[in-house]
Amino acid sequence: MAWDALDLYTHGLDFFSEVVDAVPVDSWNRASPCAGWTGRDVLGHVGAGTEMGIAILSGKPMTYEAVDPPGSVVPDDPAAWWRDLAAAARTALATVEDLDRVVESPAGPRSVRDGLSFPGVDLFLHGWDLAAATGQKVELPAEAIAFTEQMFTHIPDEVSRQPGVFGPALEAPADASATDRLLSFTGRDPSF
Repeated sequence: MAWDALDLYTHGLDFFSEVVDAVPVDSWNRASPCAGWTGRDVLGHVGAGTEMGIAILSGKPMTYEAVDPPGSVVPDDPAAWWRDLAAAARTALATVEDLDRVVESPAGPRSVRDGLSFPGVDLFLHGWDLAAATGQKVELPAEAIAFTEQMFTHIPDEVSRQPGVFGPALEAPADASATDRLLSFTGRDPSF
């Protein structure tokens, strides 16, 4: 069964949390597939997106200020910090009754559904980034791959292929897994 944005976000929280829980304590500062970022930076970026998701779900005004490096907001216990954020996001998820409710966002008025889509995709893609940085091997769920592919068929390259979104697509081998094909589409090297 296909996922909607709420399913994607809910399962994304679970996926990302499993990766965070498996990160060895001494691995947070390893380089990630995101140029110039460590695993801690990936977590900081996803944490900021999760805070935005909580605001979307709660109907609160959203603000987003880029922090450089993103990992500078992550305290000494990254896993505990993430668990608290994920718990707050799950609490906010439990209150959602109308995915079509319009809320204000940094991109202007959007439905909750649209507002959760990109942060939901981020949970999976950056979950893979964090896993790759910390020596874990993960495969993305088929439903997350299908949602992401569908979402980006409607977004022009000049929007999606820019710093902070995706790099140029890479060529995936003919025998690549669905995860590796999606990673290649987003400009990530699956063999990182």
